[in-house]
Amino acid sequence: MASKTVYLNWNPEDLFTVKDRDEHSIPINMGRGIGASDLLPMSLIGCSAYDVIEILGKQRQELHQLNVTAEAQQDENPPWKFKKIHIHYQATGKGLDPEKVKKAILLSEEKYCAVYATLRDVVEITHDVEVTEA
Repeated sequence: MASKTVYLNWNPEDLFTVKDRDEHSIPINMGRGIGASDLLPMSLIGCSAYDVIEILGKQRQELHQLNVTAEAQQDENPPWKFKKIHIHYQATGKGLDPEKVKKAILLSEEKYCAVYATLRDVVEITHDVEVTEA
C-alpha cells in the first residue's frame, strides 16, 4: 500500500500553507471566505482535470484549454456533509472529438482519479461536458 504524507502550517493571520511530499506548497487564506470544505471539490476537479489532459494528449487530441467547475451541495448543519457534486467540463481545442473527451472523463472517473474513487460511494457525483472549437 502506498503511503503519502502532506503537511499543513497555520499562522495567526488565518493563513494555512499546505505542502505535498515534494515540498510544493499552496497558501490558503481562510479569512477570505475560502472554507476548508472547499478544498474537497477543488481536489476532485484537480485530480480529474489532470487525468483528462493526460488522456487527451495520449489520444493526440489538440486541447488548448480545459475549464472545470464543481457545484457542491452540502447539509445545512454541522458537519455539513457533502450530498452531491456536479462537475462541468469545458474543453476547447482544434478538432477535438467530443466522444474522446467524454471517454477521457469516464476513464478518469472509473479508473484513474483517486479522489473520485474515494468519494463515489458516499457522494452523488455527476458531470456534463461542453466541447468547443478553438
